[in-house]
Amino acid sequence: MCGIAGIIGLRAVNAGAVKAMTALMAHRGPDGEGIWSSPDQQVCFGHRRLAIIDISDHGAQPMHSPDATLTITYNGEIYNYRELQSELMALGVSFTTESDTEVLLAAYRQWGDACLQKLNGMFAFAIHDSVRKVIFCARDRFGEKPFLFVEKDGFVAFASEYKALLTLQSVEAEIDDERLMRFFVDATSSLDQERESVFRDIQQLRGGEKMLIDLRTLSCHVEAYWQAPPVGQPRTISPEDAAQHFRELLEDSIKLRMRSDVPLGSCLSGGLDSSAITCIARTQAGDSTPYHVFTGRFPGTAADEGVWAQMVVDATGANQHETFPTGDSLIADLDAFIWMNELPVDSASQYAQWCVFKLAHENGVTVLLDGQGSDEILGGYEQYFANYIISRNQAGTLDDSEKAAIETRYPMALSMHRSRWKTAIPFVVRNTLAHLLNRGSSVLFGMNGQWASRVAAKGEPADAQLPLMEALRKDACNGFLATLLRYGDRNSMAHSREVRLPFCDHRILEFITTLPVEYLMGDAETKHLLRHAMQDVVPEGVRTRWLKQGFQPPISHWLTGSLGALADEVFSSPAFSSSRYWDAGWWQKALKRFRNGEKNLATAIWKPLICQLWQERFVARAKALPAISPFA
Repeated sequence: MCGIAGIIGLRAVNAGAVKAMTALMAHRGPDGEGIWSSPDQQVCFGHRRLAIIDISDHGAQPMHSPDATLTITYNGEIYNYRELQSELMALGVSFTTESDTEVLLAAYRQWGDACLQKLNGMFAFAIHDSVRKVIFCARDRFGEKPFLFVEKDGFVAFASEYKALLTLQSVEAEIDDERLMRFFVDATSSLDQERESVFRDIQQLRGGEKMLIDLRTLSCHVEAYWQAPPVGQPRTISPEDAAQHFRELLEDSIKLRMRSDVPLGSCLSGGLDSSAITCIARTQAGDSTPYHVFTGRFPGTAADEGVWAQMVVDATGANQHETFPTGDSLIADLDAFIWMNELPVDSASQYAQWCVFKLAHENGVTVLLDGQGSDEILGGYEQYFANYIISRNQAGTLDDSEKAAIETRYPMALSMHRSRWKTAIPFVVRNTLAHLLNRGSSVLFGMNGQWASRVAAKGEPADAQLPLMEALRKDACNGFLATLLRYGDRNSMAHSREVRLPFCDHRILEFITTLPVEYLMGDAETKHLLRHAMQDVVPEGVRTRWLKQGFQPPISHWLTGSLGALADEVFSSPAFSSSRYWDAGWWQKALKRFRNGEKNLATAIWKPLICQLWQERFVARAKALPAISPFA
C-alpha cells in the first residue's frame, strides 16, 4: 500500500517535481521512497512505500524487470500473487523477491494488458514499457485505490492524491461548481463516479479502467477492461447451494486478504458485515494467533453499537480496542481530517472511520479487514426493497403477504417511493414555500438560487425505478460505493494503515448477479443470502438484527456542543455570507430551528458547514502550495 506519482513529457521532466509530489503523500508510505527517471529523462516515476508484503528492501519501488525494459510504480495489493507466481514459474519465469510487485510486473511482461483479467486485488499502477513505448496504467475493478491524472500541453502527470497534482504549475484548483453542489444533494453521484473530478484540470480512472499513454505523442487512451456481467436469466440453483457457494467465495476472499507480513486485524462495528468477516478471519487465523479488532463507540447515545460488537468479541475471543469520537475531538482533528480527505465528506461518519484507523495505528496493527461493499452488492439498504418489489412484480411473483412483511419489519423501506409525489411539485414552488414558512430540510432550499434550480432540474436518482439486480450492479460499480471507497482510502492512508475489503471481490459480484432476487432480499430480509450463509458463524443476535444502523455518529448531539459553535461561527462569517453556493440567512435560521427542536436538520447542516471548511482548509491550502514546474 503506497502513494504513487509520475510525470511524462515530450521533453525532459523535473524529477524534483515528482519528489515534491510524493513528499505531499508521505503518510501513504512512511517506510521508504523512490524516484526513477528514464534514460531520456522524459519519464519520471515516484513512490512512497508502506511495506506489507516482503517488507525487505527487495520490495522497494519503482521496480524494474530483469532486462530493464519495464519499470513500475504501484499502489495496492495483488491478493492472489502466490497463485500467479506459481503459474508464471511453470512458464519459466524466475523471481528474486517475495513481493506481489514483482509478480505484477512479470504478469504484464508475460500476458500484456490481459494480465488484468488474472488479478484479484486492489491496485493503481503505471508501467513504463520501453519496447512498446507506452505507459500502461490501470485501476482495480471496484476502484478501491485512486488513480488521478492530468493532461496538459507537453506533459501528463498522475498521482494517488489531488494535492500532489495541484502542486504542479498549470494545474489549477478550479472547482466544477455544479458537480460539487450535486454531491451535497446526492452523495451517490458526481465526485467519484465519472472520469471528470471536482477539479476541472484533474481526471480519474474509474474502477475497472486501463489507460495507455503513447510516449511519442502523449495521447491517452482509456477503456474499460472489466464490467460487472449484465443481468440475465437467473441460474437454476437451490437456496442452500447458493448460500454454500457464497460462503465458500467469502471465506476464500478473506483467506486471500489475510496474506500479510505485518500485523493484521479487523474493523468491527457490530453490524453483520464486519461481524461476519471478523468471525471467519478469527477462525482462519487460529486460536494461537492474537487477533485484534477496532470499534468506534458512542456511549449513551442511540448510535452506540457496543453491545453488538461485544457479542462478536465474546464469541471469537478477539482482542478488542475501542475509540470514542466526539464533537470536541472532531474539532481538534479538523484541519488534518479535511486535508487528508481532500474532497468533502457527506456525513460525520467518515470522522468516526478516521478514528478507528487512528486507533489501529496507535496499537501497531497495519492491515485491517473491513465490511465495506456488502450493502451495495448484497442488498443491505432497506430502500432496495422498492427495487426488489419492482423485480418481483415484473416476474409476477410478488404477493401481498410478502409486501406486508417488508413493511412490518422495515417501516421506512418504501417511504421514499411513497413520498415521490413531493418531487412532482415544481421546485420553484417548494423552494418559495420553504422560505416563506421557514420550513423544510432539503439542502436545496439552502443553496443560492442558480445552483438550487440547476441541481433540482437533474431530478431524482433513476435507481429508484430499476429492478433490484440492475440497481445493485449500478451502485456497486458506479454508485455510492465509489465514494465510500474514496473515504476508506483517504482515512486509512492518513494513518498509514491498509484497509482490505473481502466483499469487494469481483468473483462475489459476478456470482450475485446470476441469482434470483429472492435469494438476496427474500423473507423480508436485507442481505438474506449473507444471513443464510452465516448461520452458526456469527452470533445469532447479530445475524438476525434486522434494522441496519450504519456507522453514524450522534451528529445532532455534537451540534449542541463545540461543533454547533463552529457552525455558528462559519454561518455568520463574511466568507460564508459571500459564498457563491449557499444562502447564509437560510442556514442561520436552520441552526436556530435545530436548537428549537428540529433535530432532523442536523445532517443537512453538516453539508454547507463541511463545504465551507473544505474550501478554506483544503482548496485554499492547495492553492498556496509552491507551484513547481513539471519540466527540468
